Amino acid sequence: MSNFENEPSEKIRNLTDKIPKIKFGKGIIKLLIVLILLLYLASGIYIVQPNEQGVIKRFGKFSRIDSPGLHYHFPYPFESALTPSVTEVKRIEIGFRTVRGGYTEIPEESLMLTGDENIVSAESIVQYRIKDAADYLFNIIEPEQTVKNAAEAALRQVIGERKIDDALTEGKYEIQEETKLLIQELLDSYKSGILVIAVQLQDVNPPAEVSSAFKDVASAKEDKSKFINQAQGYRNDIIPNARGEAAKIVKEAEGYEIERIRKAEGDVAKFNQVLTEYQNGKDVTKYRLYIETMESILPRMKKYIMENKDDDNLLKFLPLTQSSIQEINGKEDIR
Repeated sequence: MSNFENEPSEKIRNLTDKIPKIKFGKGIIKLLIVLILLLYLASGIYIVQPNEQGVIKRFGKFSRIDSPGLHYHFPYPFESALTPSVTEVKRIEIGFRTVRGGYTEIPEESLMLTGDENIVSAESIVQYRIKDAADYLFNIIEPEQTVKNAAEAALRQVIGERKIDDALTEGKYEIQEETKLLIQELLDSYKSGILVIAVQLQDVNPPAEVSSAFKDVASAKEDKSKFINQAQGYRNDIIPNARGEAAKIVKEAEGYEIERIRKAEGDVAKFNQVLTEYQNGKDVTKYRLYIETMESILPRMKKYIMENKDDDNLLKFLPLTQSSIQEINGKEDIR
């Protein structure tokens, strides 16, 4: 029994005797030390991407900032490198949180008091990015929470200075811009190294208890604006047309005035001409005027001029036709 137990130990001893023993010389040890030293020194090589800034810490304190590219710093624990992205746009949600399949409201963040002592629920999004990596990493502890607190405080202040109508209707853009400027002032006062890109009001509503009444008021104001715009459009359409019609009437009157004056002047000239001819030959002019008058009075009738003298028994007549009149006129012109 004892011999059977001793057999495995003897086999193991024989196997270990057969394993070759590695002997490290001084050259190999030196080579290993050099390799380890090189690997340690190479650990200080790092790359800064184009959208990043390299921030170097020396014994835990800020040392310098490196631009994008390949750089080197003393290995740990002497120096260490951080490479935050300075182009990434981050966002903070106030009054709600985006969840899978929708979002959930947070009333303690969204409910705010307006300047006319009304309560509104204002949900917003703040977008920001890093503008100074060193300030961002070393001057504030929780950047996201800092931005959230500053944004919530700024939004409450801006809405608290305005009436509820501004927050619900036409004043949203101004509220967004004022809030953005105020948030930036707060973050700059902290030397946070953060740049606020935009503030967007997602949903501004009155509390649910009075929501229907506010919707009715907003609808009435929209109708008022619509009626005012329609009235102004009608006014802008009628007044130019009336002015154009008035100008047309004035021009027509002026034209009629000029026409009557020219006609009167022509009649005067014609009368003076007839008067001159009449003074040169009164009998002939009377005779001519008589014939022209009869032609104008009786235009569609055949007309004859009868001449009867006491010393002549013949009855003479003159057919008063267009050809005869032209012939008479020609003879008178010859005279």
